[in-house]
Amino acid sequence: MKTYHWGIVGLGEIAHQFAQTFNHSSSQLTAVASRTQEKADEFAKHYQIPKSYGSYDALLADPTIDIIYIAVPNRQHIDYILPALEAGKHVLCEKAITMNQAELTRAVQLAEKNNLILAEAMTIFNMPLYQQLREIADSGKLGKLKMIQAPFGSYKEPDPKNRFFNPDLAGGALLDIGTYAVSFARYFLNAQPSVIASNVLPFETGVDEQSVTILRNNKNEMAAITLTFQAKMPKLGVVAFENGYITVPEYPRADKAEIYYNDGTKEFIESGDTQEAMNYEIQNMVAFIEGTKPNKSLYLTIDVIQILDDMQKAWAAQ
Repeated sequence: MKTYHWGIVGLGEIAHQFAQTFNHSSSQLTAVASRTQEKADEFAKHYQIPKSYGSYDALLADPTIDIIYIAVPNRQHIDYILPALEAGKHVLCEKAITMNQAELTRAVQLAEKNNLILAEAMTIFNMPLYQQLREIADSGKLGKLKMIQAPFGSYKEPDPKNRFFNPDLAGGALLDIGTYAVSFARYFLNAQPSVIASNVLPFETGVDEQSVTILRNNKNEMAAITLTFQAKMPKLGVVAFENGYITVPEYPRADKAEIYYNDGTKEFIESGDTQEAMNYEIQNMVAFIEGTKPNKSLYLTIDVIQILDDMQKAWAAQ
């Protein structure tokens, strides 16, 4: 059995989560890179990782590394996706994978040219619960899909210097929490939707502070996306069909859901483990590389980034 050697680019909070939970039978976390050798050494020592590099280029030049996990800020993703693919590495990149569709198209084309796997670390596309819920939806017993609700509210201190509100760091609710809400909706929609209406309230720095968006596709399935950085909202996803509806609490890393049928009965669904969310991403990445599972999530990611683009275009026209 081949052992896949992973390297991490960017050592912020999400990288710590990734390293702390990393556990896969045929994978090893082999190297990390930061802009300073000191930070890379400290991270590697803490997680007992064999190699540490004081530059990202040095990590990409390491011939023993098979897969790069990119955990730098959103705006910089494309700056490391492309060099990693050029260096012959498979890439798992944090969400949102790119700033826009044009960047993602370049990345996808390069991955295909070099016969490499490119995937987004979007938990919704990897949690086992969602595969089970999709199978239930596809079985037809709930009837036709009609409506999806995907709220996500998180209170952030309104500090213009905070990365959440800093336009230079791709701040704003959309690219941080909104990508979860849109991914949840797109996962269940049976065709790519259009942005029918979208309204935004900007923060003083110009980034989106809160927004409401309506999506609709050619099958007359609709979704409501509500986002805010100035109020907490329950992350309760709702998927409504003719014969009942599904509720998914804490939907970004969900392992539980309930189905409520029109006759008053309900069904409890449990699959996977929230704490293993990142390991499901690792597991699927290896399966994509080995060809035991098709990389269908990339096409959902492409659709999601297009929706995010269209939402921002609608805001620009306000």
